[in-house]
Amino acid sequence: MAGKLFCLHSRAKNKIMKIQKLGLVYSVSGKNGFDISHCHKPTPVLIDENTVRVYFGARDEKNKTRVSYVDLDPSDLTKIKYIHEKPVLDLGKTGTFDDSGVNVCSVIKKDNEIWMYYIGVNTSTTVHMRNSIGIAVSKDNGITFSRLYEGPVLDRSKTEPYYVGACDVIQDDGQWVCYYTCGKHWTTINNKHEINYQIQRATSKNGVDWIRNNEIIIPPENEYEVCARPSVWKENGVYHMLYSKRSMAEFRENPRMNYRAGYATSLDGISWKRCDEKLDLNPSESGWDSDAIAYPYFFSYEGKKYIFYNGNEFGKTGFGIAELIAR
Repeated sequence: MAGKLFCLHSRAKNKIMKIQKLGLVYSVSGKNGFDISHCHKPTPVLIDENTVRVYFGARDEKNKTRVSYVDLDPSDLTKIKYIHEKPVLDLGKTGTFDDSGVNVCSVIKKDNEIWMYYIGVNTSTTVHMRNSIGIAVSKDNGITFSRLYEGPVLDRSKTEPYYVGACDVIQDDGQWVCYYTCGKHWTTINNKHEINYQIQRATSKNGVDWIRNNEIIIPPENEYEVCARPSVWKENGVYHMLYSKRSMAEFRENPRMNYRAGYATSLDGISWKRCDEKLDLNPSESGWDSDAIAYPYFFSYEGKKYIFYNGNEFGKTGFGIAELIAR
């Protein structure tokens, strides 16, 4: 399925992109125990000139998520070179913020290390979960990771008391910038607690200690819309963001209310303009992504631009890829 990507700011207003889906890339086998279902939030990183590594979260039979990866051929990102058959990041210690699940959301190279920002899941007796953000570090080029701290680096606070979820971290003009999902409140819809979360921004000098201002940067279109899991990159002086958006109501039952890809642009990385209608990456007529487009993530290599994403059932059907082709 094809579509167009327009940047609406003046410096890039003439840039028109066509989107071509390349298909499903990977779905877990279940043979290793930890990977019974799902390939949550595909997060790519270029390991070397021969390897693009895509980290993802896989669920076990108890619905607990751990992080693993597959390696792809950069010359053909639909070609799998290697499947890692054990977690690179396991559950945290009992009682910690990530004892019920860990899920990658952003990977960044720092000196000779690879830093993984990940969602830590801790179950609750009132709502279904509490999420926070932790950091794990790899010193062997992304094969194994160790927690930098046992606790989170972004958590609920006195001004953000409900939930901190999937983020994307970039280094920009000498500072670290984190675009993250923040819970604004829980509400009850059809006798079920649902979280209203939106995208916010934080800055840091070291990638660990963050300054937050608790301001939504992608305003929701209505009281039921939620926005999450940003993917941010800078090109020709313009910032671009992909994100997931859906309704809080009926999103599990009605595919029309489920996740879709959103798109926004900014000249300073702070004030953003939504351009959702210019990103025509929509569900297919049938198949693995016929109900939803979830967790889109941008990746570029040797001048080519791609979007990794999940399809139906929040990643249960695996992850796929689309290419952005300039006209």
